[in-house]
Amino acid sequence: MTPPRTAVVTGANQGIGFAFVQELAARMDPGDLVVLTGRDPQRVAEAVTRIDGVARVDGRVLDVTDPDAVAGLAAELGAVDIVISNAVGPLVPERPQREQVDVFVDVANHGAQYVLRSFGPIVRPGGRLIVVASSLGTLDHLPERLRPRFDGVPLAEVERAVEDWLRSVHDGTATEQGWPEWINLPSKVAQVAAVRAVAAARRSGDLAAGTLVAAVCPGLVDTRASRPWFDDFSQAKSPAEAVVPIVDLILADRVDPAMYGELVRDGKVLPWK
Repeated sequence: MTPPRTAVVTGANQGIGFAFVQELAARMDPGDLVVLTGRDPQRVAEAVTRIDGVARVDGRVLDVTDPDAVAGLAAELGAVDIVISNAVGPLVPERPQREQVDVFVDVANHGAQYVLRSFGPIVRPGGRLIVVASSLGTLDHLPERLRPRFDGVPLAEVERAVEDWLRSVHDGTATEQGWPEWINLPSKVAQVAAVRAVAAARRSGDLAAGTLVAAVCPGLVDTRASRPWFDDFSQAKSPAEAVVPIVDLILADRVDPAMYGELVRDGKVLPWK
């Protein structure tokens, strides 16, 4: 008999995060637990009532930009089997990106980094540590001179590169340093780089245990975050459709080692370089 499993999803009271919880709750076992987290207590509580599944769902208030809160939840749970870092900050085209960069990066990058640092050590052998990223997170979305900041470096170096980039945005030197104007690009590259850094440090043990650390790309999804940036959603997936191949990967009995530490979209690895 399979021991009960615990899954944790951040940014899960709406959109893709909510779809992850719904899909996991439907496909996991009655004795399993899916922890749905979000920052707003009312939205978290309401989201739990809308989940229809067989696994138990527990709503928890979690601000991923608070490292102590992330570490506290990890310590409370003690051990987990599935972690999906999905939280995303708002980004809209009508406001200068310089005004939005702190909140956006605090959620998408700092939040993912805190989840990797706090939950990585408590993922059980054979578990899954997943960061929802984007195909925009491949290294070719940065100019060549900036790529070494994210390529083959430890997590602390990725974090330092993110802070240097943030300072350059605020002091007006980002463009002359070569950073893309659209802040989503460095942010997504940094997300994938953080996953790769964590994976590199624990690869041998994880592969022996059947544990997967990976970034995943859901593709173009019709959500509140993507609507301001795209005109044509004729080929977009709904959140419920987008999470299916990712949950297939997460719940697979065995995972292709070639996917370990990589960015995966629809079951295929997207080349880092």
